[in-house]
Amino acid sequence: MQENTVIFGIRAIIEAIESGSAISKVYLQKGLRGELFFQLEKLLKKHKISVSMVPTEKLDRLSKHNNHQGAVAKISPVAFHELDSLLETTLEKTDTPIFLLLDQVSDVRNFGAIIRTAECTGVSGIVIQKSGSAPVNAETIKTSAGAAFRVPICKVDHIKDAMFQFQAAGIQLVAATEKTEASVYDVDFTKGSAIIMGSEHKGVSNSVLKMVDHKAKLPLQGDISSLNVSVACGAFLYEAVRQRL
Repeated sequence: MQENTVIFGIRAIIEAIESGSAISKVYLQKGLRGELFFQLEKLLKKHKISVSMVPTEKLDRLSKHNNHQGAVAKISPVAFHELDSLLETTLEKTDTPIFLLLDQVSDVRNFGAIIRTAECTGVSGIVIQKSGSAPVNAETIKTSAGAAFRVPICKVDHIKDAMFQFQAAGIQLVAATEKTEASVYDVDFTKGSAIIMGSEHKGVSNSVLKMVDHKAKLPLQGDISSLNVSVACGAFLYEAVRQRL
């Protein structure tokens, strides 16, 4: 499997962003200045592209010691989908789709495992936020066993943007959270549903929880108070599958 394409040079990265390339991450040299750099910085903020400030040695390794001019970018090997068109084509096929919304899941292995389970359970699409989410890189694809090429993935400016669209389309929002007494087994997943999984450290954010139709948790029998997010996601998805069989 091919690694992410790496491009380097400030002007090359600016052109890649403006042409609509799926940039997964940009690495910039600490202390970099100049008119072209500020132009790039403005574009990165506008498109909410993940950025890391790193020493020049890191950039040398990433660019294999080519003339990187203090900037290296990784282009995602997976093409992202527009949520509007994915929602429209999905609803033409079924009134009861299942979508996944990931509220800043940041670990690539968790992300890959979630994509793999999503493919196995017939999920129509996965929505992630442009900032704060795990990148779709070679490791993500490897962990997903190639499912990242099969499940449509959409990027939105904020997870709430997608939530409004799902609600407008009559799709219920179900948040996986410990901040409830309701069980996942009490939710009717035979309806069109968008399941929201939270970040590894904070879970589903409070502002997102205020918008959902249902909050649900998994029963935990041991002393550890939470499950790994990819495992919890699998349990939620297979409860939906069980109800639909």
